[in-house]
Amino acid sequence: MNNLQNVSIVTPQAKPRLVKLRGLLRAFTDSLERARTRRLLGQLNDQQLSDLGISHADRLNEVDKPFWR
Repeated sequence: MNNLQNVSIVTPQAKPRLVKLRGLLRAFTDSLERARTRRLLGQLNDQQLSDLGISHADRLNEVDKPFWR
């Protein structure tokens, strides 16, 4: 049992990779959230847009953006 190695310890070399991976995952989830909210914005009718204070042109500008922006 004394010869077992604890593999749960994060080595200093692995930390930058984990930080980069977390950043990539965060960017991916943020992109998915932007795509979801833009899809919902595109489904609103004129009355709902008016209630939110969003013009039709503003909606079109936002919906036309790619998901990564």
